[in-house]
Amino acid sequence: MNSDDETVRAILGDMGDTWAVVGLSGNRSRAAYGVAEVLQRFGKKVVPVHPKAETVHGEQGYASLADIPFPVDVVDVFVNSDLAGGVADEAVAVGAKAVWFQLGVVDEEAYARTRAAGLAMVMDRCPAIEIPRLDPLR
Repeated sequence: MNSDDETVRAILGDMGDTWAVVGLSGNRSRAAYGVAEVLQRFGKKVVPVHPKAETVHGEQGYASLADIPFPVDVVDVFVNSDLAGGVADEAVAVGAKAVWFQLGVVDEEAYARTRAAGLAMVMDRCPAIEIPRLDPLR
């Protein structure tokens, strides 16, 4: 299974607290905006990654993962499935520990490549749903 509870729990609790959220902008109507708020509420540092490089939720944004000048633990992906594989490959290249494809983001080949590179990965799930469901941080 691509997204077992053990992997979800490990990413949320043990993989680190710096989350690059790819697709996060200042648009409050987008899912990424609300999910990033939840991540912050549960102690995660959110790093917006969007071509506009906007500051969101008080955090400096960057145009790409490669532009972030510090290590990232988890790459949370809010882009269309046809673009997600490239983001997963970038996450591997920058040394992330895990990749999280949001609800509706599915790319089996990217999942296989990312796992083969040694990263934990979750696909087609949402941390804002999983955090309270699994309660891994308590």
